[in-house]
Amino acid sequence: MTGPKELKQNAIELLKKLIETPSISREENVTANHIEKFLQDAGIKTHRKGNNVWAFNKVYIEGQTTLLLNSHHDTVKPNPSYTNDPFKAIVEEDKLYGLGSNDAGGCLVSLLATFLHFYERPDLPFNLIIAATAEEEISGANGIASILDELGRIDVAIVGEPTQMRMAIAEKGLMVLDCTVRGKAGHAAREEGINSIYKALSDIKWFQNYKFEQVSELLGPVKMSVTQVNAGTQHNVVPDTCKFVVDVRTNEFYSNEDAYKIITEEVSCMVKARSFRLNSSRIDLNHPLVRAGQSMGLEHFGSPTLSDQALIPFPSMKIGPGMSARSHTADEFVLISEIEAGIETYIKLITRLEGYYEPDSDETWEDQNEDSLKLSADIGMSL
Repeated sequence: MTGPKELKQNAIELLKKLIETPSISREENVTANHIEKFLQDAGIKTHRKGNNVWAFNKVYIEGQTTLLLNSHHDTVKPNPSYTNDPFKAIVEEDKLYGLGSNDAGGCLVSLLATFLHFYERPDLPFNLIIAATAEEEISGANGIASILDELGRIDVAIVGEPTQMRMAIAEKGLMVLDCTVRGKAGHAAREEGINSIYKALSDIKWFQNYKFEQVSELLGPVKMSVTQVNAGTQHNVVPDTCKFVVDVRTNEFYSNEDAYKIITEEVSCMVKARSFRLNSSRIDLNHPLVRAGQSMGLEHFGSPTLSDQALIPFPSMKIGPGMSARSHTADEFVLISEIEAGIETYIKLITRLEGYYEPDSDETWEDQNEDSLKLSADIGMSL
Protein backbone atom coordinates (compact mmCIF):
# COMPACT_ATOMS: atom_id res chain seq x y z
CA MET A 1 0.00 0.00 0.00
CA THR A 2 1.25 3.49 -0.86
CA GLY A 3 2.36 5.42 2.23
CA PRO A 4 0.70 8.66 3.37
CA LYS A 5 3.58 10.89 2.27
CA GLU A 6 3.70 9.38 -1.22
CA LEU A 7 -0.11 9.55 -1.53
CA LYS A 8 0.00 13.29 -0.86
CA GLN A 9 2.94 13.93 -3.19
CA ASN A 10 1.32 11.97 -6.03
CA ALA A 11 -1.97 13.81 -5.55
CA ILE A 12 -0.29 17.22 -5.75
CA GLU A 13 1.69 16.22 -8.86
CA LEU A 14 -1.54 15.06 -10.51
CA LEU A 15 -3.21 18.36 -9.67
CA LYS A 16 -0.36 20.28 -11.31
CA LYS A 17 -0.84 18.20 -14.45
CA LEU A 18 -4.61 18.82 -14.42
CA ILE A 19 -4.11 22.57 -14.02
CA GLU A 20 -1.80 22.66 -17.03
CA THR A 21 -4.33 20.79 -19.18
CA PRO A 22 -7.28 22.97 -20.31
CA SER A 23 -10.54 21.30 -19.27
CA ILE A 24 -13.36 23.77 -19.86
CA SER A 25 -16.76 22.06 -19.53
CA ARG A 26 -17.39 19.70 -22.51
CA GLU A 27 -13.65 19.83 -23.33
CA GLU A 28 -12.31 17.61 -20.53
CA ASN A 29 -11.12 14.65 -22.58
CA VAL A 30 -7.40 15.14 -21.91
CA THR A 31 -7.79 15.58 -18.15
CA ALA A 32 -9.93 12.43 -18.22
CA ASN A 33 -6.95 10.70 -19.88
CA HIS A 34 -4.64 11.88 -17.08
CA ILE A 35 -7.01 10.61 -14.38
CA GLU A 36 -7.38 7.25 -16.13
CA LYS A 37 -3.63 6.87 -16.34
CA PHE A 38 -3.17 7.90 -12.69
CA LEU A 39 -5.49 5.09 -11.56
CA GLN A 40 -4.19 2.53 -14.06
CA ASP A 41 -0.58 3.21 -13.01
CA ALA A 42 -1.71 2.23 -9.49
CA GLY A 43 -2.95 -1.10 -10.86
CA ILE A 44 -6.64 -0.15 -10.81
CA LYS A 45 -9.10 -1.11 -13.52
CA THR A 46 -10.93 1.98 -14.79
CA HIS A 47 -14.24 2.57 -16.55
CA ARG A 48 -15.04 5.47 -18.80
CA LYS A 49 -18.02 7.03 -20.52
CA GLY A 50 -17.40 10.25 -22.38
CA ASN A 51 -15.18 12.32 -20.10
CA ASN A 52 -16.30 10.57 -16.91
CA VAL A 53 -13.86 8.13 -15.27
CA TRP A 54 -14.67 5.79 -12.40
CA ALA A 55 -13.35 2.74 -10.57
CA PHE A 56 -14.48 0.24 -7.93
CA ASN A 57 -12.52 -0.89 -4.89
CA LYS A 58 -10.66 -4.19 -5.31
CA VAL A 59 -12.96 -6.28 -3.09
CA TYR A 60 -16.26 -5.01 -4.45
CA ILE A 61 -19.23 -7.09 -3.28
CA GLU A 62 -22.50 -6.91 -5.22
CA GLY A 63 -25.41 -5.90 -3.01
CA GLN A 64 -23.20 -4.51 -0.25
CA THR A 65 -23.68 -0.97 1.04
CA THR A 66 -21.81 1.43 -1.26
CA LEU A 67 -20.16 4.80 -0.69
CA LEU A 68 -19.43 7.00 -3.71
CA LEU A 69 -16.53 9.46 -3.74
CA ASN A 70 -17.17 12.07 -6.42
CA SER A 71 -15.69 15.31 -7.69
CA HIS A 72 -15.34 17.02 -11.07
CA HIS A 73 -12.42 17.84 -13.33
CA ASP A 74 -14.01 20.43 -15.63
CA THR A 75 -13.50 24.16 -15.07
CA VAL A 76 -15.11 27.44 -16.01
CA LYS A 77 -13.36 29.69 -18.52
CA PRO A 78 -10.53 31.77 -17.04
CA ASN A 79 -11.53 35.02 -15.37
CA PRO A 80 -10.28 37.89 -17.60
CA SER A 81 -8.55 39.52 -14.61
CA TYR A 82 -5.92 36.75 -14.25
CA THR A 83 -2.41 38.08 -13.74
CA ASN A 84 -0.87 34.59 -13.76
CA ASP A 85 -1.13 32.13 -16.64
CA PRO A 86 -4.33 30.22 -15.66
CA PHE A 87 -2.96 27.07 -17.27
CA LYS A 88 0.37 27.10 -15.46
CA ALA A 89 0.72 25.43 -12.05
CA ILE A 90 2.64 27.98 -10.00
CA VAL A 91 3.79 27.17 -6.47
CA GLU A 92 4.61 30.06 -4.14
CA GLU A 93 5.33 28.83 -0.63
CA ASP A 94 2.10 27.01 0.39
CA LYS A 95 -0.03 28.30 -2.49
CA LEU A 96 -0.66 26.32 -5.69
CA TYR A 97 -2.08 28.66 -8.34
CA GLY A 98 -3.97 27.69 -11.48
CA LEU A 99 -7.43 27.40 -13.03
CA GLY A 100 -9.39 24.66 -11.27
CA SER A 101 -6.88 24.32 -8.44
CA ASN A 102 -9.49 25.18 -5.82
CA ASP A 103 -12.68 24.26 -7.72
CA ALA A 104 -12.43 21.39 -7.60
CA GLY A 105 -8.97 20.02 -8.39
CA GLY A 106 -7.79 19.96 -4.80
CA CYS A 107 -10.91 18.05 -3.77
CA LEU A 108 -10.66 15.60 -6.66
CA VAL A 109 -7.03 14.62 -6.11
CA SER A 110 -7.65 14.34 -2.36
CA LEU A 111 -10.51 11.91 -2.99
CA LEU A 112 -8.41 9.96 -5.48
CA ALA A 113 -5.67 9.62 -2.85
CA THR A 114 -8.27 8.53 -0.29
CA PHE A 115 -9.62 5.89 -2.67
CA LEU A 116 -6.10 4.55 -3.22
CA HIS A 117 -5.62 4.33 0.55
CA PHE A 118 -8.66 2.07 0.95
CA TYR A 119 -8.56 0.33 -2.46
CA GLU A 120 -7.03 -2.99 -1.35
CA ARG A 121 -8.68 -3.22 2.06
CA PRO A 122 -10.25 -6.74 2.12
CA ASP A 123 -12.19 -6.13 5.33
CA LEU A 124 -13.88 -2.87 4.38
CA PRO A 125 -17.56 -3.31 5.37
CA PHE A 126 -18.82 -1.32 2.40
CA ASN A 127 -17.97 -0.83 -1.26
CA LEU A 128 -16.14 2.26 -2.48
CA ILE A 129 -16.47 3.91 -5.89
CA ILE A 130 -14.41 6.86 -7.10
CA ALA A 131 -15.93 8.92 -9.93
CA ALA A 132 -14.15 11.86 -11.58
CA THR A 133 -16.90 13.49 -13.59
CA ALA A 134 -17.38 16.10 -16.29
CA GLU A 135 -19.65 19.07 -17.01
CA GLU A 136 -20.32 19.95 -13.36
CA GLU A 137 -19.84 23.65 -13.97
CA ILE A 138 -22.70 23.66 -16.49
CA SER A 139 -24.82 20.92 -14.83
CA GLY A 140 -24.48 19.14 -18.16
CA ALA A 141 -26.30 16.03 -19.30
CA ASN A 142 -22.98 14.28 -20.01
CA GLY A 143 -21.68 14.58 -16.47
CA ILE A 144 -22.51 12.47 -13.44
CA ALA A 145 -26.16 12.06 -14.45
CA SER A 146 -25.04 10.11 -17.52
CA ILE A 147 -23.22 7.40 -15.52
CA LEU A 148 -25.48 6.79 -12.52
CA ASP A 149 -26.95 3.63 -14.08
CA GLU A 150 -23.42 2.34 -14.69
CA LEU A 151 -22.45 2.74 -11.03
CA GLY A 152 -25.20 0.51 -9.62
CA ARG A 153 -26.91 1.07 -6.30
CA ILE A 154 -25.29 3.77 -4.17
CA ASP A 155 -26.33 4.39 -0.57
CA VAL A 156 -24.50 7.63 0.14
CA ALA A 157 -21.93 9.93 -1.46
CA ILE A 158 -19.17 12.31 -0.51
CA VAL A 159 -19.10 15.12 -3.08
CA GLY A 160 -15.78 16.95 -3.21
CA GLU A 161 -16.21 20.73 -3.33
CA PRO A 162 -14.18 23.41 -1.49
CA THR A 163 -15.86 23.81 1.91
CA GLN A 164 -12.79 24.17 4.18
CA MET A 165 -13.57 20.57 5.23
CA ARG A 166 -16.89 21.65 6.75
CA MET A 167 -19.84 19.35 6.09
CA ALA A 168 -22.46 20.83 3.73
CA ILE A 169 -25.45 18.70 4.66
CA ALA A 170 -27.95 20.69 2.60
CA GLU A 171 -27.72 22.61 -0.65
CA LYS A 172 -30.09 24.97 -2.41
CA GLY A 173 -31.64 23.99 -5.73
CA LEU A 174 -31.95 26.14 -8.83
CA MET A 175 -34.81 26.77 -11.24
CA VAL A 176 -34.77 29.43 -13.97
CA LEU A 177 -38.12 30.78 -15.16
CA ASP A 178 -38.88 32.55 -18.43
CA CYS A 179 -41.95 34.74 -17.93
CA THR A 180 -43.99 36.42 -20.68
CA VAL A 181 -46.67 39.13 -20.42
CA ARG A 182 -48.81 40.01 -23.44
CA GLY A 183 -50.31 43.46 -24.08
CA LYS A 184 -51.39 45.28 -27.23
CA ALA A 185 -49.25 47.54 -29.41
CA GLY A 186 -50.26 51.15 -29.96
CA HIS A 187 -48.86 54.63 -30.59
CA ALA A 188 -47.19 56.05 -27.50
CA ALA A 189 -48.50 59.57 -28.25
CA ARG A 190 -52.14 58.50 -28.00
CA GLU A 191 -54.11 56.48 -25.45
CA GLU A 192 -53.79 53.32 -27.50
CA GLY A 193 -52.76 49.78 -26.78
CA ILE A 194 -52.10 47.88 -23.56
CA ASN A 195 -48.60 48.39 -22.17
CA SER A 196 -47.11 44.95 -21.39
CA ILE A 197 -44.46 46.52 -19.16
CA TYR A 198 -47.10 47.99 -16.87
CA LYS A 199 -48.92 44.65 -16.81
CA ALA A 200 -45.69 42.89 -15.88
CA LEU A 201 -45.01 45.17 -12.90
CA SER A 202 -47.53 43.46 -10.62
CA ASP A 203 -46.01 40.04 -11.27
CA ILE A 204 -42.46 41.36 -10.87
CA LYS A 205 -43.53 42.90 -7.55
CA TRP A 206 -45.01 39.55 -6.51
CA PHE A 207 -41.71 37.77 -7.17
CA GLN A 208 -39.96 40.44 -5.10
CA ASN A 209 -42.26 40.18 -2.09
CA TYR A 210 -43.70 36.65 -1.93
CA LYS A 211 -42.54 34.50 1.01
CA PHE A 212 -42.74 30.72 0.80
CA GLU A 213 -44.15 29.32 4.02
CA GLN A 214 -41.40 26.86 4.99
CA VAL A 215 -38.04 28.34 5.93
CA SER A 216 -35.02 26.04 6.32
CA GLU A 217 -32.87 26.21 9.43
CA LEU A 218 -29.81 25.59 7.23
CA LEU A 219 -30.70 27.13 3.86
CA GLY A 220 -33.10 29.90 4.82
CA PRO A 221 -36.11 30.80 2.69
CA VAL A 222 -36.75 30.08 -0.96
CA LYS A 223 -35.20 33.04 -2.79
CA MET A 224 -36.57 34.51 -6.01
CA SER A 225 -34.83 37.25 -8.01
CA VAL A 226 -35.93 38.89 -11.25
CA THR A 227 -32.63 39.16 -13.10
CA GLN A 228 -33.47 40.15 -16.70
CA VAL A 229 -36.23 42.21 -18.32
CA ASN A 230 -36.75 42.74 -22.06
CA ALA A 231 -39.53 44.74 -23.75
CA GLY A 232 -40.20 47.26 -26.49
CA THR A 233 -38.99 47.84 -30.04
CA GLN A 234 -38.80 51.65 -30.23
CA HIS A 235 -39.56 54.72 -28.15
CA ASN A 236 -42.94 55.64 -29.69
CA VAL A 237 -44.57 52.19 -29.71
CA VAL A 238 -46.45 50.82 -26.70
CA PRO A 239 -44.84 47.38 -26.20
CA ASP A 240 -47.11 44.40 -26.70
CA THR A 241 -44.70 41.87 -25.09
CA CYS A 242 -42.61 42.00 -21.93
CA LYS A 243 -40.34 39.09 -21.04
CA PHE A 244 -38.45 38.66 -17.81
CA VAL A 245 -36.29 35.98 -16.20
CA VAL A 246 -36.52 34.82 -12.59
CA ASP A 247 -33.76 32.99 -10.69
CA VAL A 248 -35.35 30.70 -8.06
CA ARG A 249 -33.25 29.08 -5.32
CA THR A 250 -35.27 26.41 -3.51
CA ASN A 251 -34.66 25.00 -0.04
CA GLU A 252 -35.09 21.33 0.88
CA PHE A 253 -38.78 21.70 1.70
CA TYR A 254 -39.77 22.41 -1.91
CA SER A 255 -38.96 20.48 -5.04
CA ASN A 256 -38.66 22.68 -8.11
CA GLU A 257 -41.96 21.25 -9.34
CA ASP A 258 -43.63 22.21 -6.04
CA ALA A 259 -42.31 25.76 -6.23
CA TYR A 260 -43.35 26.03 -9.88
CA LYS A 261 -46.92 24.98 -9.05
CA ILE A 262 -47.21 27.61 -6.33
CA ILE A 263 -45.80 30.31 -8.62
CA THR A 264 -48.08 29.55 -11.57
CA GLU A 265 -51.14 29.67 -9.30
CA GLU A 266 -50.22 33.14 -8.04
CA VAL A 267 -49.03 35.11 -11.09
CA SER A 268 -50.91 36.10 -14.23
CA CYS A 269 -47.98 35.94 -16.68
CA MET A 270 -47.05 32.87 -18.72
CA VAL A 271 -44.29 30.96 -16.93
CA LYS A 272 -41.97 28.35 -18.41
CA ALA A 273 -39.29 26.55 -16.40
CA ARG A 274 -36.08 25.84 -18.29
CA SER A 275 -35.53 22.72 -16.19
CA PHE A 276 -36.74 21.00 -13.01
CA ARG A 277 -33.64 18.81 -12.64
CA LEU A 278 -31.51 20.90 -10.23
CA ASN A 279 -33.33 20.27 -6.97
CA SER A 280 -32.26 21.08 -3.44
CA SER A 281 -30.56 18.23 -1.61
CA ARG A 282 -30.04 17.22 2.01
CA ILE A 283 -28.74 14.48 4.25
CA ASP A 284 -30.20 13.91 7.70
CA LEU A 285 -28.20 15.00 10.73
CA ASN A 286 -28.52 11.47 12.09
CA HIS A 287 -27.13 9.77 8.99
CA PRO A 288 -24.06 7.65 9.89
CA LEU A 289 -21.83 9.70 7.57
CA VAL A 290 -22.79 12.95 9.29
CA ARG A 291 -22.46 11.38 12.72
CA ALA A 292 -18.98 10.13 11.79
CA GLY A 293 -18.00 13.68 10.86
CA GLN A 294 -19.52 15.10 14.02
CA SER A 295 -17.49 12.64 16.10
CA MET A 296 -14.39 14.25 14.57
CA GLY A 297 -15.57 17.75 15.46
CA LEU A 298 -16.42 18.72 11.86
CA GLU A 299 -18.90 21.59 11.54
CA HIS A 300 -22.02 21.34 9.38
CA PHE A 301 -23.81 24.02 7.37
CA GLY A 302 -26.20 24.63 4.49
CA SER A 303 -24.66 25.63 1.16
CA PRO A 304 -26.13 28.29 -1.16
CA THR A 305 -24.00 27.12 -4.11
CA LEU A 306 -24.94 24.40 -6.58
CA SER A 307 -22.98 21.21 -7.22
CA ASP A 308 -23.49 17.70 -8.61
CA GLN A 309 -25.47 16.97 -5.44
CA ALA A 310 -28.44 18.41 -7.33
CA LEU A 311 -28.25 15.55 -9.83
CA ILE A 312 -27.84 12.54 -7.54
CA PRO A 313 -30.93 10.85 -6.06
CA PHE A 314 -29.37 9.45 -2.88
CA PRO A 315 -28.08 11.06 0.35
CA SER A 316 -24.86 13.01 -0.07
CA MET A 317 -22.56 15.32 1.85
CA LYS A 318 -20.46 18.04 0.24
CA ILE A 319 -17.04 18.46 1.80
CA GLY A 320 -13.55 19.23 0.59
CA PRO A 321 -10.31 21.21 0.95
CA GLY A 322 -10.18 24.77 -0.32
CA MET A 323 -12.51 27.73 0.05
CA SER A 324 -15.68 28.38 -1.95
CA ALA A 325 -14.95 32.12 -2.13
CA ARG A 326 -11.85 31.43 -4.27
CA SER A 327 -13.83 29.57 -6.94
CA HIS A 328 -14.12 31.26 -10.34
CA THR A 329 -11.86 34.12 -9.25
CA ALA A 330 -8.76 35.48 -10.95
CA ASP A 331 -5.49 33.85 -9.84
CA GLU A 332 -7.38 30.97 -8.22
CA PHE A 333 -5.31 28.94 -5.78
CA VAL A 334 -5.46 26.15 -3.24
CA LEU A 335 -3.10 25.64 -0.32
CA ILE A 336 -0.92 22.54 -0.49
CA SER A 337 -1.45 22.18 3.25
CA GLU A 338 -5.22 22.16 2.62
CA ILE A 339 -4.86 19.21 0.25
CA GLU A 340 -2.66 17.31 2.69
CA ALA A 341 -5.06 17.95 5.56
CA GLY A 342 -8.01 17.11 3.28
CA ILE A 343 -6.59 13.67 2.49
CA GLU A 344 -6.04 13.01 6.19
CA THR A 345 -9.59 14.14 7.05
CA TYR A 346 -11.23 12.09 4.28
CA ILE A 347 -9.34 8.97 5.42
CA LYS A 348 -10.28 9.57 9.05
CA LEU A 349 -13.93 10.21 8.09
CA ILE A 350 -14.23 6.92 6.20
CA THR A 351 -12.41 5.09 8.98
CA ARG A 352 -14.86 6.53 11.52
CA LEU A 353 -17.75 5.57 9.23
CA GLU A 354 -16.75 1.93 9.58
CA GLY A 355 -17.64 2.24 13.26
CA TYR A 356 -21.21 3.22 12.39
CA TYR A 357 -21.74 0.20 10.17
CA GLU A 358 -22.44 -3.26 11.52
CA PRO A 359 -21.41 -5.81 8.87
CA ASP A 360 -23.42 -8.57 10.55
CA SER A 361 -26.62 -6.52 10.44
CA ASP A 362 -29.17 -6.69 7.61
CA GLU A 363 -29.88 -2.97 8.12
CA THR A 364 -28.32 -0.67 5.51
CA TRP A 365 -27.42 2.99 5.87
CA GLU A 366 -30.59 3.73 3.94
CA ASP A 367 -32.63 1.88 6.57
CA GLN A 368 -30.79 3.69 9.36
CA ASN A 369 -31.45 7.03 7.69
CA GLU A 370 -35.17 6.28 7.38
CA ASP A 371 -35.25 5.43 11.08
CA SER A 372 -33.45 8.64 11.96
CA LEU A 373 -35.87 10.70 9.87
CA LYS A 374 -38.78 9.17 11.83
CA LEU A 375 -36.96 9.93 15.07
CA SER A 376 -36.33 13.50 13.98
CA ALA A 377 -40.03 13.98 13.21
CA ASP A 378 -40.96 12.54 16.61
CA ILE A 379 -38.79 14.98 18.53
CA GLY A 380 -39.59 17.96 16.31
CA MET A 381 -36.15 18.30 14.75
CA SER A 382 -35.86 19.15 11.06
CA LEU A 383 -33.17 20.37 8.73
